[in-house]
Amino acid sequence: MSAQGRSYRYVGPIELKAAVRPGSGGCRISSAVEFGHWIAGQSAAELAEPFTFVVGTDGVLRLAPRRSEHVACAGGAYVLGAGEIGFLREAGRWAVGEVSNQSTGYCPDIGSWPEVACALDEVGLERPSGFTHEVVFRRCPGCQEHNIVREDDFACVFCGGDLPEAWNVDVNA
Repeated sequence: MSAQGRSYRYVGPIELKAAVRPGSGGCRISSAVEFGHWIAGQSAAELAEPFTFVVGTDGVLRLAPRRSEHVACAGGAYVLGAGEIGFLREAGRWAVGEVSNQSTGYCPDIGSWPEVACALDEVGLERPSGFTHEVVFRRCPGCQEHNIVREDDFACVFCGGDLPEAWNVDVNA
């Protein structure tokens, strides 16, 4: 479980989750060998931009092309973390160059970092000490819309209402 004892349920458009088919999840990466095989199959164009990732409730990293939906990468399941991740070569080894919690389908809190870090450590990837780009998600108590908080302005972009300081995106969490 995450540092806050949380897994994340998909909260995005229902039609995207309805389109998920069994076996359509991202590539499961649980070791350095699996990562090596997966990364060798990526083109230079694919490596030039970040990939979609999730960390399943089993703690395992799953990767998919950037324009993939997080819910598809997760096979429709709950996750411990989700976002975008980019890789680079350093001293002959692959490392994480950038990683965020940018997933508007799961809207994970920045507190999901420990699970992401653990999954990357299991694969043996050098990584930053935290998300290189943190996204703060909140649900407006007034209009119920999901928001991305920018520049610590906790005001709903849809209705102007106040957004809470604490993560509250999934009302069923």
